[in-house]
Amino acid sequence: MPPEPYYITTPIYYVNDRPHIGHCYTTVVADVAARFARLLGRDVFFLTGTDEHAEKVVTTARERGLTPRQWSDANAAEFRRAFRLMEVAESDFMRTSEDRHKTRASAYIKRLMDSGDVYLGDYVGWFDASQEEYLTETVAKEHGFNSPVTGKPLEKRTEKNYFFRLSKYEDRLRAHFDARPEFVLPEARRNEVLGRLRQGLNDVPVSRAVKEGDEDWGILMPGDPGHRVYVWIEALCNYLTAVDEPERRKYWPATVHVMAKDILWFHAVIWPAMLMALGEPLPRTVYAHAYFVAEGRKMSKSLGNFIEIDLLEAYGRRYSIDAVRWYLATQGPLGATDADFAHARFVEVYNADLANGIGNCASRVGNMIEKYFGGQIPEEGGWGEIAFDLGFHRTGSEVDSEVADWLENFEQFDLSSALACGTAIATNIDLLINRTQPFKIAKQIENDVALRVVLAQILKHCAEAIRIASLLLYPAMPAKMASLWRAWNCSPLNDPDDADSGFRAPLAELAEWGGTWSLKPGQRIAKGDPLFMRADPAEPAPTA
Repeated sequence: MPPEPYYITTPIYYVNDRPHIGHCYTTVVADVAARFARLLGRDVFFLTGTDEHAEKVVTTARERGLTPRQWSDANAAEFRRAFRLMEVAESDFMRTSEDRHKTRASAYIKRLMDSGDVYLGDYVGWFDASQEEYLTETVAKEHGFNSPVTGKPLEKRTEKNYFFRLSKYEDRLRAHFDARPEFVLPEARRNEVLGRLRQGLNDVPVSRAVKEGDEDWGILMPGDPGHRVYVWIEALCNYLTAVDEPERRKYWPATVHVMAKDILWFHAVIWPAMLMALGEPLPRTVYAHAYFVAEGRKMSKSLGNFIEIDLLEAYGRRYSIDAVRWYLATQGPLGATDADFAHARFVEVYNADLANGIGNCASRVGNMIEKYFGGQIPEEGGWGEIAFDLGFHRTGSEVDSEVADWLENFEQFDLSSALACGTAIATNIDLLINRTQPFKIAKQIENDVALRVVLAQILKHCAEAIRIASLLLYPAMPAKMASLWRAWNCSPLNDPDDADSGFRAPLAELAEWGGTWSLKPGQRIAKGDPLFMRADPAEPAPTA
């Protein structure tokens, strides 16, 4: 029986500005997870895109003398460019201004109206214009009637709106949280949502009045041209509209929704309740990560310290985009606490994990195979009467253990720990080389031919371990690992330059020690260029 499909999403991002590290981080995390799943042989669908029907889009476009379409087109293109730069390989890029989204989202709202789950009523309350979000009286009061995100004053609004009967689904949501501990992760975020749930749920507005001049931007309430579907409600629908067609329906429900912690409530409470009302199954996991800070300081426009895509591109030019992906994936705020993008830390991680880690390890082994065996994997040999234990025969079982840990960590969505399994293999091989000293053994071969068997076995074990380590590291560093595969004449991908081409076999077969895909005697191992050059910690940080 084939494994279940794997459907992972990012939020769809506001097109009111250019992409920055927050957008890139979430999308790289989702891309890394998608590559993990592809490597396991799962049928993967990875969705990202842009949210375009916000009031701020209309306002900003007017200020710039543009139509909302022109402004959205320009910034959607920037997000696409940023994701190409970051080597993201999404399956689909959804824009909410596309007819395929608008038509299906409108149909969902109509179903909710027909069932009575959406009704017309009067709204009096607080609106966070900076986030385009309605807040409860309790939340507004807690934050001094200022935006919890930007600190800007909230607006007191009195208007007629359509409402979604969120309160109707309070008990079902509580039961779902009790039955599915993995529904919201990490645990700290789950506890936050449960704390708010205990305060009870109120019905939430799902529309706003159409304003003069923006009649053509957004989705009108079915049967009522005077109201437009509230942007957050129709934006959430994108996760379903993207796969609501015969060829893609197999991907629903989503396996993981990935987002930053500030939009968790919509994804963990409002969206699941809407799905319950629509009769749709719920996503397996809603994962809300923390934020990046810059050099120890919270990023803000007033401080001018936002890490924009241009700075990430500059780091990519100097250290490689794969190195940037590695830092984001392994040092980022995937858990409940914020993480720092600091230059000194970046260089430290780059040198330890990449230049001195997998890069140096692959280079050492490749050079020795070139020097001592003419660039070919040596023939198998027996042990003869060698009466000492260099320990390298245990390498296979150690690698198997790391592969098992890699899988377990991925299942828990602990991507950094999973990737650390790959670096652990490289570290162990470096230690093995230091312990067995094959370069010294090579000098003694003329006087003791039996030692040639030992040398061959050591280097073959080292090369095979690096091959398997490269598979475990691939989700974060697809370009560099594909470069190693080409140099070593490995072919675990149909096309190493195409992340969507699919693996020829699942990881269980690709990473089998001594299996079908292992390195074979006579296989050419080219030295190639170093994967990563060591960085100088004293060198100033790149600039955009």
